Amino acid sequence: MRITDGYQNMFRIPELKRRLLFTGFILIIYRMGGHIPTPGVDTTALRSFFEGQQGTLLGLYDLFAGGNLSKATIFALGIMPYISASIILQLMQAVVPALEKLAKEGDEGRAKITQYTRYGTVLLATIQAAGISIALEQFTGGSGEPVVPDPSLLFKFVTVVTLVSGTMFVMWLGEQITERGIGNGISLIITIGIIARYPAQTLQTIQQMKIGEMTWFKLIPILAFMVVVIAAIILITQGQRRIPVQYAKKMVGRRMYGGASTHIPLKVNTAGVIPIIFAQSIIMFPSTLAQYFPESVAMQNLASIFAPGQPVYILVYSVIIIFFAYFYTAVVLNPVDLADNMKKHGGFIPGIRPGKRTAEFIDRVLSRVTLPGAIFLAAIAVLPDLMIRYFNVPFYFGGTGLLIVVGVTLDTLQQIESHLMMRNYDGFMKRGKLRGRR
Repeated sequence: MRITDGYQNMFRIPELKRRLLFTGFILIIYRMGGHIPTPGVDTTALRSFFEGQQGTLLGLYDLFAGGNLSKATIFALGIMPYISASIILQLMQAVVPALEKLAKEGDEGRAKITQYTRYGTVLLATIQAAGISIALEQFTGGSGEPVVPDPSLLFKFVTVVTLVSGTMFVMWLGEQITERGIGNGISLIITIGIIARYPAQTLQTIQQMKIGEMTWFKLIPILAFMVVVIAAIILITQGQRRIPVQYAKKMVGRRMYGGASTHIPLKVNTAGVIPIIFAQSIIMFPSTLAQYFPESVAMQNLASIFAPGQPVYILVYSVIIIFFAYFYTAVVLNPVDLADNMKKHGGFIPGIRPGKRTAEFIDRVLSRVTLPGAIFLAAIAVLPDLMIRYFNVPFYFGGTGLLIVVGVTLDTLQQIESHLMMRNYDGFMKRGKLRGRR
């Protein structure tokens, strides 16, 4: 079966068609909001200011905000406050017994944690919006023109209200996609913001080819390498180590239950892009700090040592990513809980004694599986800096953005695939004739 048949099948199922159109409609609304500026900001001066912010925390934040921060739109904060609140609550579950107990209470517990996440989002968005309103008044464009021509208390108040409202609206849009659309709404909103940068980068490459800075002889190997990298990301994202689990048979009344065989899937990259986000926040701190101390020789030297592409930067950045890969995996996947749940339901790993021995076995396998995933994350994270610095590639390829785009695309395609298979239609991955009704 051709892949085009899979796309045609998506629109043969009324429910899936509605979900796809609804998702597209919501994403269009999000992109339209990305062109409404915050009152009182000179967007031209702000854009000029952000041209020098590549490789800083502001540049990183702008990436996740889909470019809205550099344009000071009503969605300037993007969905980052919600993501930050989610990560904080997830980490707190490992150290706060009450939250850990709440997370194990099923749908009701998860609903309460979601509500706490929303409260945390409002708090973080308010703090960040207040910080941005103050910072905007200090920023100047390339020619020295102020980003905020008329700074005042009213400007700060309007900016905070606008940005917090924008964040809550974006969060609501993401939840609507998750409930009534297809895919994870929050992830899709981040992804569409990242993809929105690609046309500009493509035009930039075309312009460089016109003036002779880029040739087909150089571009074709780069494109081939990009295909290989994307294939490797898909392989690592989908890769998993399956631990076989056997459930003992037991007699209940006159019926025999249990005896089923299943497996525990341990993903090679359990932590996703979180380690890179944490590592970027740390490694970009010296460069960001140096922006505020232009007269300090020590700060400028520190910033040059930790400049993207420098050996110290690559080494420290990679080590931090590997550390956070193990740390976050330990937070989200507890071998002791897995072993206890298996024992409680009569499950065991063949050849391994239930309980403590099972937990130790899972922990040992998880540690070995996580290592190649962590090293791969580090390699993908430093790839853009190496390509730009040493191969003069005119666009940013790799890093957090590429991992997010590939991961979210795979997840969305898998959900579409599930809808197709449930209704006896072949999906994207399966060959053969359509079995559904025409």
